[in-house]
Amino acid sequence: MTQKVHLVYFSPTNTTKKVLEEIAKGIGLEQISNIDLTKPLQLTEEISDRIVLFGVPVYRGRVPAEASEQLKKIKGRNSKAVLIAVYGNRDYDDALLELKDITEESGFKTIAAATFIGEHSFSTEQFPIAVNRPDVSDLTKAEQFGKKIKNLLEDPARLGKTFDVPGNRPYKELGVMPEVSPVTDNQKCDQCGVCIDVCPTNAILLDEAIKTNSALCILCCACVKYCPNEARYNDSDFVHTAATKLYTFCSKRKEPEFFM
Repeated sequence: MTQKVHLVYFSPTNTTKKVLEEIAKGIGLEQISNIDLTKPLQLTEEISDRIVLFGVPVYRGRVPAEASEQLKKIKGRNSKAVLIAVYGNRDYDDALLELKDITEESGFKTIAAATFIGEHSFSTEQFPIAVNRPDVSDLTKAEQFGKKIKNLLEDPARLGKTFDVPGNRPYKELGVMPEVSPVTDNQKCDQCGVCIDVCPTNAILLDEAIKTNSALCILCCACVKYCPNEARYNDSDFVHTAATKLYTFCSKRKEPEFFM
């Protein structure tokens, strides 16, 4: 199949991006371009006559506010959308429905949707939560989902059908997040700047030592996962309590779900 596809994603730790790439592989699309929303887009972008794979992580059962803001800058004209929500093995709640609403309001036609599981941002050696996911099984299913989409694209009669995805309107209300963030072990930190580069909200800066603006932090924990010296870590009661609950109550493996 020779057709152009855009991968549009918010993916601080690259788990969502990885899933989208496997789906595109399954579809067999030859021309792929990426629009990475993890760092803010400066301009509104219109995508015409394309297949677009949209991917977001799930934060507290919703599309992250930062991702939602960026997604609304992407406008569709005669473009088909495949929607992917990646969650940390608890639940995706209203996130997939919210993603569907956002993209359809911007002019995209939803043809398929799915949920996948990615390693939770709060996962640690002490409290492993969906560790190393998406794993081989997940990525195999992502490619299989892509093949289902390929078959769908070759059947115009099926493309016109509408379908629902799980979720509720109004969406789940989000309480006020405490202003907490990962901290730095200055004994391990060599000020390489990786944490600064991967932070999607520019919450980290170097001023003699690494400093973090907790008011900007969204606890994606990209800085923790990518620090080459393991100098970034979470020490807040909020994250510790959340990780403990997730490990205790959400350890049973969940599997991807497809909607077409």
